[in-house]
Amino acid sequence: MTGPVRLLQHKTEAYWFYRVLSLVYDRWVNPLFWTPEMRSRALAAAALDDRSLRTLDAGAGTGFTTEGIVEHVDAERVTMLDQSPHQLARARAKPALDRCAKLLGDAEELPFGADEFDRYVSAGSIEYWPDPQRAVAEAYRVLREGGIAVVIGPVRPANAVLRRIADTWMLFPTEPEYRALFERAGFANVALTTLAPSWYRSTRGPYGVAVSGRKPAPGPSPLELGPPGERVRAPASRARSALRFAAGSLAGALFVPIAAVLALRHRLAERRGS
Repeated sequence: MTGPVRLLQHKTEAYWFYRVLSLVYDRWVNPLFWTPEMRSRALAAAALDDRSLRTLDAGAGTGFTTEGIVEHVDAERVTMLDQSPHQLARARAKPALDRCAKLLGDAEELPFGADEFDRYVSAGSIEYWPDPQRAVAEAYRVLREGGIAVVIGPVRPANAVLRRIADTWMLFPTEPEYRALFERAGFANVALTTLAPSWYRSTRGPYGVAVSGRKPAPGPSPLELGPPGERVRAPASRARSALRFAAGSLAGALFVPIAAVLALRHRLAERRGS
């Protein structure tokens, strides 16, 4: 996927963003932007129909999505991977995830051999990938033949003001771009499931999607990619990184009051209707 790399679409800036966000992620972010209902709809695309499925949650964060996975798959068969030690520290405090393996790692350079997993899930991580095509090709590589990958993320807003904020902040692919990432990586049966919280009422386009695909043959992706162009560096010492982090965090923070107002308006409308 070509185009400008956004302020927080860098591994170092994302590291520091989640150093702060991990403190409030489960309490304030998920209730607005990534709800249990959305999670259930997205995970249905992963066909978690066997408790023995070996499943990778890439960009697992605090484990909110993983909690949905372990409702269907035995926890000892689930591996959580994230570049943020602060997010994983929150996940370690959740009893339901005790038996899940938890690893620090990079979605664009997965520390696994080919054909190791039956399912790959990544929710809310693509926004920060400097090279999303590489990460999707890595998802393909680590899956077994017939395995299913699901990547969940936001869609580029139709509203011009929100689109400008989004493009400043991080990666918001379009629906065709999500599909193309999977098809170029070699996935078959690519499908998109639209997602939205209850307060989202726009008719101009979806809020988010879960894109899924099946690996048709063993081995690596047919895409030939060079080495990763960027690796996590922490702590970041350069002034430019600090400025990108501050400006990107400010842009991201603007979404919170907008979502909060829309969620409150939806709740008040429900009360009036009851």
